[in-house]
Amino acid sequence: MTADVGEQVTDADLVAGYRQNPELFTAVHDRYFRDIYRYVASRLDTQVAEDITAETFLLAFNRRDRFNPEKGGLRPWLFGFATNLVARHRRKEARHYKALARLDPAPVVEGHENRVVTSVTAQRMQPHLAMALASLNGGERDVLLLLALSQLSYDEIAQALGISIGTVSSRLSRARAKIQALIDSPLIDKETTHE
Repeated sequence: MTADVGEQVTDADLVAGYRQNPELFTAVHDRYFRDIYRYVASRLDTQVAEDITAETFLLAFNRRDRFNPEKGGLRPWLFGFATNLVARHRRKEARHYKALARLDPAPVVEGHENRVVTSVTAQRMQPHLAMALASLNGGERDVLLLLALSQLSYDEIAQALGISIGTVSSRLSRARAKIQALIDSPLIDKETTHE
């Protein structure tokens, strides 16, 4: 599968190619592996991310004939597999965020005043944000993290999760409201201004 000089191989070209020759599925892997890996590693740890990313591409390869380009692109299709696999590890993910919430912020190393203030604030917010992520239900967390970590569009998130754009929007709205409520909490204000 080659393209003329300066011509980009499209997802449709990849699909047509691997349908004729399954070995060409490696081009899909090469194009999207890094995005999928970063997304999974951001949600879980790097060791699990390698396994889940590999499993994502194995599932996609095994179901390659079921891919319908009229329903969306390869990228959201792959993120759908990855998100479903992450869901299987959701308990571990929730424990991870709860553990982060229990961590004490690391001491700040001296440096430029603005950098120090930003660093201190970020360190103090980390446990609260981790707790907020742990408190979201699975659907809200999936939508928020697909948007934030993978920068998928609402349409791509809907394709990845097999839900409507309206559901994406409402889940994202609820997730943002819950996180904003935590950030606006008087308890956090006390911790960040009095320590």
